[in-house]
Amino acid sequence: MDKKTIMVMKKNFDDIMHTTEDGSVEFWYARELMECLGYTTWRRFKETIERAKESCVNAEANIFDHFANVGKMVKIGSGAMREKEDVMLTRYAYYLIAQNGDSRKEEIAFEQSYFAVQTRKLGMFL
Repeated sequence: MDKKTIMVMKKNFDDIMHTTEDGSVEFWYARELMECLGYTTWRRFKETIERAKESCVNAEANIFDHFANVGKMVKIGSGAMREKEDVMLTRYAYYLIAQNGDSRKEEIAFEQSYFAVQTRKLGMFL
């Protein structure tokens, strides 16, 4: 992957990051993240989220601390508003989604590599 593509991908992920009002927690909305990770349908991406939740439980972490179901109001074709399912994700949830995603997707492969490098920088592996 060339340097320009990497920079564009990183910017895309940074652009959709949200923070709590006090700025203490970073989070992402799954529907925004879905597109950045190369998924085109919510159904497929939700399967990845479910695998990530399973990993979270297997790691003995509380999924409710990392995956929060939310509803967002969106405008539909007629102009009316409708609630759409979404999930607020912590950085850890984002990491688990990347690890459980379809690595044939360039965006997922990028995220897997990104998190591996970040983990290495933090000295989490010997």
